[in-house]
Amino acid sequence: MDLCFWYILMAEPDHIFVKPLPNLAYDNDPAAFPFFYITPLEHEKVIRKYYPKERGPVSDIDPIGNSPVIIKKTLLEKIAPTWMNVSIQMKEDEETDKTFGWVLEMYAYAVASALHGVQHILRKDFMIQPPFDTKLENTFIIHFTYGCDYSLKGELTYGKIGEWRFDKRSFLDGPPPRNLTLPPPGVPESVVTLVKKVNEASANLPRWDDGI
Repeated sequence: MDLCFWYILMAEPDHIFVKPLPNLAYDNDPAAFPFFYITPLEHEKVIRKYYPKERGPVSDIDPIGNSPVIIKKTLLEKIAPTWMNVSIQMKEDEETDKTFGWVLEMYAYAVASALHGVQHILRKDFMIQPPFDTKLENTFIIHFTYGCDYSLKGELTYGKIGEWRFDKRSFLDGPPPRNLTLPPPGVPESVVTLVKKVNEASANLPRWDDGI
């Protein structure tokens, strides 16, 4: 098979697929999820260190990270070395490292893509992020990056440990236990579905307790 027709999905361990994922990319236009906290225009002074004015406006840089992304294999092969080099340059620059922090590599991927003239198809339906996204709608992925804390009345207590909670940081030493208690009534379907999917996985993986 011609490798130019191979596509790669970049995803993360805290992504749960809720339905089959089609190829959302189109030829040389990769597909990506737009993050509200990736804001190149707000950091133009820093961005210009790596994306000079002669390359074009800062608005050419997509508000994305490298995940989730669906991209043609040959295109990723071109972007990847630049992505690595920009990541290192950003990390070694004190101002950039302080400005971007834990999302530095996400900015590096967005900048590297723009340096190669690549812009992504922005798909908000690519994934949702509970507890802030409450409905499944037509999403493909649930990203459980935030803690989900609720009272037993189903009220969100974000920033405060709830009477019911699901937070991946609670399971740093091993996988979540089987048969997690479902959220109380009133909790959004996104969180309920997340817990049901974790329970489905634990019920179908014989060595779940071993982390396998």
